[in-house]
Amino acid sequence: MNLENKKAICIMSGGMDSTLGAYMVKDMGYEIIALHFNYGQRTEAKELSCFKNICNALNISSSYVLDLDFFSKISASALTDKSIDVPTSGLGDGVPVTYVPFRNGIFLSLSAALAEKEGAEIIAIGVVEEDSSGYPDCTESFISAMEKSINLGTKDETKIKIYTPLVHLSKSQIVEHALKLNVPLELTWSCYKDEDKACGVCDSCRLRLNGFKLANTKDPIEYQ
Repeated sequence: MNLENKKAICIMSGGMDSTLGAYMVKDMGYEIIALHFNYGQRTEAKELSCFKNICNALNISSSYVLDLDFFSKISASALTDKSIDVPTSGLGDGVPVTYVPFRNGIFLSLSAALAEKEGAEIIAIGVVEEDSSGYPDCTESFISAMEKSINLGTKDETKIKIYTPLVHLSKSQIVEHALKLNVPLELTWSCYKDEDKACGVCDSCRLRLNGFKLANTKDPIEYQ
């Protein structure tokens, strides 16, 4: 396939997973249009800073930052409601309180609108099913249904593929793959709680640290 002038919308949070996904898309020869969402999350400023630094590292010339202030009004999540404590006791059963209701569905819907505007063929999102925190909007079945819905709800000539290269990888495999592609992991952020130094005890930090441990390498970001 001739990838000249082929475009991809990359949803990039500033985290390790979406950053690796963007590097994989670049390695495939696509022109990246970077998309970041500010949705009132606790680490919003840090994530935005990481997103900008990663875009610079990838030499991305086209990027969008969308502000979604409604999440704080409609979602009961520890990520957007500071009256709900971020759990630090390890992963439990069921969907955790850090789940933001239908967040990825909303992100993908907005990405689809942008893809139509920009003429992009794929939307890349760094969802991870097997080693995630149990979020229902990170599953392959959900992504497949969203892809079908997006293509039913857009112009006939619009053919969008949702690219999820990490969906069946473990965190250690993600770390290993990122190292092979020389992804600047020191620019990424995963912590749910803090913006200065990562807490090291929230679910996201635990998953990240365990991934580096199993990959037999040191996480380059600073922890408390």
